[in-house]
Amino acid sequence: MTHPTLSQAKLIVVKVGSSLVTAEGRGIDQTALDNWATQIAAIKRSGTNVILVSSGAIAEGVKRLGWAKRPTALNELQAAAAVGQMGIAQAYEHAFSAHRLNTAQILLTHEDLSDRTRYLNARSTLQTLLAQNIVPVINENDTVTTAEIKLGDNDTLGALVTNLVDADALVILTDQRGLYDSDPRKNPQAQFISQISAAHPDLESMAGGAGTGVGTGGMYTKVLAAKRAALSGANTVVASGREPDVLVRLCAGESIGTLFTSEFSRVNARKQWLLGHIQISGSIVVDAGAETALQQSRSSLLPVGCVRVNGHFQRGELIAIVNGAGKEIARGLSNYSSAEAEKILRCHADEIAAKLGYAHEDELVHRDNMAHW
Repeated sequence: MTHPTLSQAKLIVVKVGSSLVTAEGRGIDQTALDNWATQIAAIKRSGTNVILVSSGAIAEGVKRLGWAKRPTALNELQAAAAVGQMGIAQAYEHAFSAHRLNTAQILLTHEDLSDRTRYLNARSTLQTLLAQNIVPVINENDTVTTAEIKLGDNDTLGALVTNLVDADALVILTDQRGLYDSDPRKNPQAQFISQISAAHPDLESMAGGAGTGVGTGGMYTKVLAAKRAALSGANTVVASGREPDVLVRLCAGESIGTLFTSEFSRVNARKQWLLGHIQISGSIVVDAGAETALQQSRSSLLPVGCVRVNGHFQRGELIAIVNGAGKEIARGLSNYSSAEAEKILRCHADEIAAKLGYAHEDELVHRDNMAHW
């Protein structure tokens, strides 16, 4: 069986897990990094550009600092990341130099991807690096992230970068073969799944369970990453990094691991940015009529169809639009603050000025500033 997804790709994002980079947490595995560099160099020669998202900075820092295990305190994690990032960057530079390829280190936080200007700057920088035949090596900037702005794991980061640069596919390499219909560690009869839609309703339940003690993810985070990457039309492959020449073989069309197929067509960059946010400021609950209008007609959200405001947000901030059952159906930039929105619930457009004494816009969220799930 073949997967033509990667053989036709012009740009892929490859995420390599901590256990594959740091020899199960014992420190940077230079032989492994040399292997990834060799495979990526071969892929690039065949015409596919690659962005690498690499875990391992904290694990390497823990080793260099002589700590017995990964800490839990934020300041200690930040310190470990600061130390480890130096080693990771040097190790990748050495690995790719053997193939006459330059690398660039990119450290990102949630704020870099939630602020529109910084988002566009990151996109432009990556596109420029790729045009110069440089391999970007991306990691979350754990030295400055806090609980409030943390992306959470590099699986999520890989998906966000996939959406950021309009990549054709995301490849998540891990210490697991791929997705099973249940946890194979608990169920010997678990069936391996070679291909499944990223929109399958049972994905999360299939992927239940934690990962290794080295990283922060598990199959669950990889499934969520595949779902997120699918929003921009990208397919995702989750495969074992222990497979010989796994990247080269995937890009030759071989079926390895689990392919999560996207049911979405490409969406424009602005709507990708809206969907890519991890954090939102609040939400608006809409009635059945507004839900239908949003989903079927892709119309703007008018106050008359809004029944409740949740959270606190300012004008211009990103909010979720949810139905009566609490399901998010869209998200967008609000034309009104939460306090203003409270006052104009159920109002027609010509009543807004009377309620507030002014009117910014007729719509609470304009369709041009909205993205639908």
